[in-house]
Amino acid sequence: MRSATPVRTARSHSPFGAQALENGNVDIRVWVPNASHVEVVMDELASPLRPHDDGWFEGVVRGGPGSRYGFQLDRNRRVYPDPASRFQPGGPHTLSEVIDPTTYEWRDNEWGGLPLKGQVLYELHVGTFTTEGTWEAAARHLERLRTLGVTAIQMMPLAEFAGEFGWGYDGVCWFAPSHLYGRPDDLRRFIDLAHAHGIGVVLDVVYNHLGPDGNYLAVFCKDYFTDRYENEWGDALNFDGPNAAVVREFVLASVEQWVREYHVDGFRLDATQQIFDSSTEHIITAIVGRARQAAGGRQVIVVGENEPQHAELLRDASHGGSGLDGLYNDDFHHSARVALTGLREAYYSDYEGTSRELLAAVRHGFLFQGQHYTWQQKPRGTPALDRPGRQFLHFLENHDQVANSAAGKRLSELSSPGQLRALTALLLLGPATPQLFQGQEIGSTAPFVYFAHHKPEVASQIRTGRQEFLCQFERFRTKAVATRQPDAAARSTFERCKLTYDETDRSHQFWLLHRDLLALRRDDRTISLQGEHGLDGATLNDQTLILRFGGEADEDRMLVVNLGSDVNLATRPEPLVAPPAGTCWQVLWSSEDPTYGGSGTPAWTVSRWSVPGHAALLLGASSTAFLEDDRGADGRG
Repeated sequence: MRSATPVRTARSHSPFGAQALENGNVDIRVWVPNASHVEVVMDELASPLRPHDDGWFEGVVRGGPGSRYGFQLDRNRRVYPDPASRFQPGGPHTLSEVIDPTTYEWRDNEWGGLPLKGQVLYELHVGTFTTEGTWEAAARHLERLRTLGVTAIQMMPLAEFAGEFGWGYDGVCWFAPSHLYGRPDDLRRFIDLAHAHGIGVVLDVVYNHLGPDGNYLAVFCKDYFTDRYENEWGDALNFDGPNAAVVREFVLASVEQWVREYHVDGFRLDATQQIFDSSTEHIITAIVGRARQAAGGRQVIVVGENEPQHAELLRDASHGGSGLDGLYNDDFHHSARVALTGLREAYYSDYEGTSRELLAAVRHGFLFQGQHYTWQQKPRGTPALDRPGRQFLHFLENHDQVANSAAGKRLSELSSPGQLRALTALLLLGPATPQLFQGQEIGSTAPFVYFAHHKPEVASQIRTGRQEFLCQFERFRTKAVATRQPDAAARSTFERCKLTYDETDRSHQFWLLHRDLLALRRDDRTISLQGEHGLDGATLNDQTLILRFGGEADEDRMLVVNLGSDVNLATRPEPLVAPPAGTCWQVLWSSEDPTYGGSGTPAWTVSRWSVPGHAALLLGASSTAFLEDDRGADGRG
């Protein structure tokens, strides 16, 4: 056994883990408040670490980048990986690897980061986004996503987790990118290349629980967790009890590492309603502050998933909020899905999918802002009428909602093509921040179901839990459906979810639809304002709505979304239908363009402004537009 070298240097931003030094040594720090003796085993050689009164053990030992190490506690022969490991090359049960984050040569010095305003998010799962399932392979699609109009990639969780595949929400090493997708520098290179394409990268992070396998935090200190709160997925994190200060810093150091060492552009916080904290400063508020502090001059965005829809999370801390940039609006998704599929069971049961609901979600964000929610038998949401549209993230598909169908089917299979095109226009032209899910832009029919590779006893629990969850939908309780549920632990389930990019007429039509709509969102002088120059709307019937965007001079725009039968807009007694004085409407874009697989849009006459059924039209006010009279172009009736 060797002794820890007494020479120390200033540590980087994180007080946890291993830091490679220039002199061929490694600076080690670990928090084990209940241990009396801790040794670090570095490259198979053990060295005792010096204890401190506050529970820290530290020392400097021989080693460097690539060295493998772990900890022995109180002379127990078992060697545990570092709780703050930067890389687990063999998974969470193996030794940690010393990583020097300073050796990668970044090329994004001119990158200024992201504000939420103007972004188009694209959610992807690295393991299924390509056949190879690596960051290197994903990088080959960056030019395609840039051409599409995507401005920010949101990666599903990538912190190290147990098993050979999974969604990533069972992460157990919050500082280590999963070895399944490549090495740390592969992730850095992906983000660097994304920035070169003008695309930001947002990480989905899970700070509300850890996975059931490979989690060794409690071995180092049981105070990482608490039984004071009931968590849906295991033990809650201790952010406000004994030793909570170190637990909080553990999370904040993780946040800071992703921003500083990987140049990420922000975070999506998973299930914030399961992050419990009664501290004066809530940990979510602290996460937002640390992310922005670590970014320095760059802009970062922090958005959250919050099932009860607590709008106060969007307000500044000075107004009792947490300062999040945005929240997911499940209400928009639920209403849109009811409109597209007719499904009204379980958590869809409070929605009708009417034009009134869709318009309200577009104009005001959450539909439930304190009303009684029948499905949960309690009020849902808090007032959010003062929040700008961009703070609500709208989507038609995401990982959860696609997987919550019986077989992970996409809306491209479950809905009418025309209605789907129409609601895609509402999603991508509306004032909310839109998010696409991988493959949505090509009408992919690849399923996306829950998959998680675990040891047999955990896999069995997951199968049971998944089936119980899906049984909230009455139609999924039948034996015929239950017996066809894919096995989450089977590799074949994971492989079936991988995207393919076969060029077909159908996939090209979907691609052109999304590309053209995002070009309008970006380049049209009125649509690009996203309602900041005035936004109003009305419903013409239960299946038809209009959105009126204010613009300069004759640049007003009107989006008509018709999920029902043909509508003659010209005869509608609704003031918002009328064009500005001295102008008339002209069709700038139609979802029924044959380019997108549509059947065409009838020409407009003085008394008939025909909006086809299952279609969306974008109209522009023009003083030079010409409408045929009702006798037709040749002058005959």
